[in-house]
Amino acid sequence: MADTQPTTQPGPSAAAPLSGLAMKRRGPVAVWLGLPIITFGIYQLVWYYKIHKELNEYDRRQNLSPAGSLLVLLFLGWTLIAPLISFHNTGKAIANAQRAAGLQVTCSPAASTWLAFAFGINVWYMQRELNRVTEAYPGATPGAQVPLAA
Repeated sequence: MADTQPTTQPGPSAAAPLSGLAMKRRGPVAVWLGLPIITFGIYQLVWYYKIHKELNEYDRRQNLSPAGSLLVLLFLGWTLIAPLISFHNTGKAIANAQRAAGLQVTCSPAASTWLAFAFGINVWYMQRELNRVTEAYPGATPGAQVPLAA
């Protein structure tokens, strides 16, 4: 019966500092306008997949599905509401990444959603906010281990 008592001692992972993989810095204008024009819109889908994958690797506490997010845009884009919800959730994930980097949260999920109606400038906005996270780790190469503040 004594074996069933819960222990209050922290496990080995409780003292370990949180860390994740650094994200890639991208040019917001290139992501929003340049590369999608050159690739007839395909790059925007690739970018959306990549940022979700990078956000997931940066902070594993976020449960993001890069493929699921991409499939929402591909197969449910015609519904209009599904991509807006996906953009909102992406804005929340970016805000959480800013928080994890120890930055003041400047990414608004609402702006990530509604700027889609202004010539798709939400892509520029989201990439600009992601770049703030990468700037919190000067000199870190994409994929390098970086500490999380929160």
